[in-house]
Amino acid sequence: MSKKRPKHKRLEPLSAASTVAVRVPEAPAATTMGSAMWTPALAIFALALAVRLIHIWQIRKTPFFDLLMGDARGYDEWGQRIAAGDWIGSDIFYQAPLYPYFLGTLYAAFGHSLLLIRICQALVGSFSCVLLALAGRRLFSPKIGLIAGAGLALYAPAIFFDALLQKSVLDEFFTCLMLWIAAGLVADPGRGRQWFWLGLATGGLSLTRENALVFVAVLLLWAAFPKSVLREFSFSWRTPALFVLGLALVLLPVAFRNNVVGGGFYLTTSQFGANFYMGNNPIADGTAMSLRTGRGSPEYERQDATDLAEQARGRKLTPGEVSSYWTEQSIAFIKSDPIAWAKLQLRKAVLLWNATEILDTESQETYAEYSLPLRLGGLVGHFGVLVPLALFGFIVAWPERFRLWPIVLMLVAYAFSVVMFYIYARYRYPLVPMLLLFAARGLVEVPAFVRSFRTTTAPADGRSRMRLMTAVAVVVAAVFTNWSMVSADMNRTVTESNLGAALQGEGRFDEAIASYRRALAITPDYAPAYSNIGTVLQAQGHLDEAIASYEKALALNPAFSDVHYNLANALLKKDLPAQAAEHFKLAAKGSSGSADLHNNLGSALAEQGKFAEAVTEFEKAVQFDPKSAKAHRNLGNTLVSAGRPRDGLEHLLQATQLDPKDASAHYDFGSLLLTGNLIPEAIQEFRAALAVAPDMVDAHNNLGIALGQSGKIDESIAEFREALRLQPDFADARKNLEMTLEAQKQLRQR
Repeated sequence: MSKKRPKHKRLEPLSAASTVAVRVPEAPAATTMGSAMWTPALAIFALALAVRLIHIWQIRKTPFFDLLMGDARGYDEWGQRIAAGDWIGSDIFYQAPLYPYFLGTLYAAFGHSLLLIRICQALVGSFSCVLLALAGRRLFSPKIGLIAGAGLALYAPAIFFDALLQKSVLDEFFTCLMLWIAAGLVADPGRGRQWFWLGLATGGLSLTRENALVFVAVLLLWAAFPKSVLREFSFSWRTPALFVLGLALVLLPVAFRNNVVGGGFYLTTSQFGANFYMGNNPIADGTAMSLRTGRGSPEYERQDATDLAEQARGRKLTPGEVSSYWTEQSIAFIKSDPIAWAKLQLRKAVLLWNATEILDTESQETYAEYSLPLRLGGLVGHFGVLVPLALFGFIVAWPERFRLWPIVLMLVAYAFSVVMFYIYARYRYPLVPMLLLFAARGLVEVPAFVRSFRTTTAPADGRSRMRLMTAVAVVVAAVFTNWSMVSADMNRTVTESNLGAALQGEGRFDEAIASYRRALAITPDYAPAYSNIGTVLQAQGHLDEAIASYEKALALNPAFSDVHYNLANALLKKDLPAQAAEHFKLAAKGSSGSADLHNNLGSALAEQGKFAEAVTEFEKAVQFDPKSAKAHRNLGNTLVSAGRPRDGLEHLLQATQLDPKDASAHYDFGSLLLTGNLIPEAIQEFRAALAVAPDMVDAHNNLGIALGQSGKIDESIAEFREALRLQPDFADARKNLEMTLEAQKQLRQR
């Protein structure tokens, strides 16, 4: 006979009785790092650093190592200005400032080296892994801490973000620092000094990730009832005061600086309204929508937000008023169509937990082609594995919910704050350390959980049903998070296209076209790549090839307003104004419009002699950008052609005032003054034009005419001769010279 298997004595993790086996770490583990932790901590640091240095080494020869794109370029330029001595700046912060100051400090100390920055960030990221390990040790056990720290060390997006010139590395550091401090307070909430340090860390995170201010509400609630984790609900003034003191020491200097340079109270930045609108508007898709079509880059975002708000309000606005305008637009959308907004929030919630890392500029998938750590780490180190494991860990830790409620509420609050705006991989990244703690907690229980199925022989009871429900929940979570929402190939395609745009911006046209063609090799029907190839060909003067490329883009996406605009400009250069006007009109239908679009449409109409329609378009251009000298000049000239010279005179005058170095504006204004027989004023404008453009033959010719009419014959002759020197076949100048010489001869004979 076989021996009877002894009854399994291990406490089950899925019932109130069984989870008592999970012991809350005692005070020494929560407050100090004993010698037993030094070796694991150093091992985690060494592992994380080695993996990150290998990654940096392998991507060092890639085209995007030194060519910065999107926010990275803006941060780098900002950091260089700080290193050059501009520590205060002149505007209210629009983007979170701490990371540029981090860069500026390193640039000032060691010079401008992107390799050095990446190595420093690898050190910071590796230390973050240690902090997370210590947090896990304090919160659960040394083993769980070790798993959490090692998990962050090998987590593919963490490796990726730590090597980008992005603030994510500081997001990671401050999140892990907050978790380490908070874990200590879970074990001993009465340690007042730790609340002060938690306030400092929260302030630091808020200066890299503005929506992290949502943590303040959670932590203040906890600080007010610090022993609630021990089920003692006594109110305290001391701990919230210490927390607020630490927070204020970080944030108030920034608010004071913002007030000094720009007026008004801005705790961190002034971009709340614009960011809220980009994620909450009638055509939002869950990611960020640029305020103007085709202008999603950071260098445009602030200006576009200001220009569009001021245009709508009809006056100059403060940064706070700009933010309020966009907030009002979002609220108006929510009120007008609450069902559409609710569906949008649901989509953002799904995207938040999806396995795919949604890029905003460059993708992890593209870097993985060059990086072994990313390829290997990406096999299991991704959101699609992390979230189901974290859910399992949360279920396992459910009996400890009173002790863990601050950590859980921090996770929920931050997730909510991301969904309220829009979803990008690096925006949700602060969730990762929190999820890793619960994932590690669940991972240590997986073997026992699996064994429990094999050892259960009795009919289904409450525990069996609970185990089954847990397994089903984890499987559903795995399917949910790994359900394809965004194509990884599309991420690679967009990265190649963005790289091409950066190369194009530096004038490296052949490399740019090669990058766009790599994008098309991945996704053959990607219309923006054809459009961008067209812009490069157009810049090179290959108009026919550019037009063909634009037409390919429109065949794939007939409603692509940017392509209609680019094609219209190419057709205008080909002297096909009627066709150009049609495409400008199609571009206007598919976008919110711009000064350039209406200005160029006006030019196409004017070339067809449709002056009344052209005037309307130029007036729209002036409404979009009242400070556009070009729009005022074109409007003035067209008003003259339409038989309204007095109105034209006013706009030409404004053009010269807005841009005194616009030689064409001075010339056009002078020519109109000459026609109106305002000779001294005309001479002044022609001289102003020539001061800017000495080789402008028409200005020399017209100045000669004006001087002749004012009786300055010798000066007039000199101007006609200069025009002929510059352009010997200039028939008008030759005829004017002959007439003036004859007039001079007659005067001498008298």
